[in-house]
Amino acid sequence: MRRRSRQREAIREVFAENDRPLSPGEVLDLAGSRKPGLGIATVYRTLKSLLEEGSVVAVEMPGQALRYEAAGKEHHHHFHCRGCGRVFEVEGCPTGIGRLTPPGFRLEGHEIVLHGLCPDCD
Repeated sequence: MRRRSRQREAIREVFAENDRPLSPGEVLDLAGSRKPGLGIATVYRTLKSLLEEGSVVAVEMPGQALRYEAAGKEHHHHFHCRGCGRVFEVEGCPTGIGRLTPPGFRLEGHEIVLHGLCPDCD
């Protein structure tokens, strides 16, 4: 079992308080305000550890570095703001998505990413 450090707890709090996928840089900015001196290497080590224990999951965005969000959420999709670069969660899922699968193929999952501007950038 890993020991609890103030840096690790600050990073956990960031995920608990931000209900959207975060880049390592965003984690550093948000957790660093709680724990001055926090470095990016510690953020990456902690993210790796949180992934291994199942507390966070990786979110893949086409053409972007991985982002991370708290694990255990219901199925959802994402909105990527082209202005600020932040990613937000989108609840719900379009019905009938399986009809898009070509004949003879078996659908095992899907991810929808919407792109545009968030209210802060519009």
